[in-house]
Amino acid sequence: MELTENDLAAYLAEHPDFFERHAELLATVQLQSPHGNRAVSLQERQIEMLRDKMRALEHRLAELMRNAADNEILSARLLAWARALLQQTDPAALPATLVQQLRDGFDLPLAALRIWGVRPEYAGLPEAAPVGEDIPVLASSLSQPFCGANAGFEAARWLASPPQSLALVALRPDPQAPAFGLLVLGSPQSDRFTADMGTEFLARAGEVASAALAGLLRVG
Repeated sequence: MELTENDLAAYLAEHPDFFERHAELLATVQLQSPHGNRAVSLQERQIEMLRDKMRALEHRLAELMRNAADNEILSARLLAWARALLQQTDPAALPATLVQQLRDGFDLPLAALRIWGVRPEYAGLPEAAPVGEDIPVLASSLSQPFCGANAGFEAARWLASPPQSLALVALRPDPQAPAFGLLVLGSPQSDRFTADMGTEFLARAGEVASAALAGLLRVG
């Protein structure tokens, strides 16, 4: 019976002590280096493989450290934004404060907000301006923030200039309730808000905004 490469590989896997018993073979094994056409010994090849794995792990660690630093900065900005909302003692100024602090704190010059179902004393606020019939339906249908290209959304027209990409964040008093508002963030860059990006931060921002604005709503 002819011995195949698979048979040989299986034998070596089952007998890890083979090269201990035949150590002289290790010196004769020559492999091609992945970093050139030169031949290297089995030991050198193993060392090169370990170095490649170490480089990959170092790159991964550097990426994790960058992400951790970015998350720390983002958390600090979110905390500062929430603090500014808590410090705003005039309920009528809350919507404008919320949007302005988003623009300044997160480098988002294109940001806007609309809320509905507010108390009569707040009905004249710019953020309580009437919206199309589809907006409350759209907002209530969002179980998580929407991110993607501007496909002619009505909400995009609330911004100072047409965005290439945007994020839509529904505002609701609790996760099961219909939305009472919609926060829209836009960017002139098409890759600022994409369909495959994480939305956890936007979801947390929506929760903070919803809590801050709940006092402006009609009761019942």
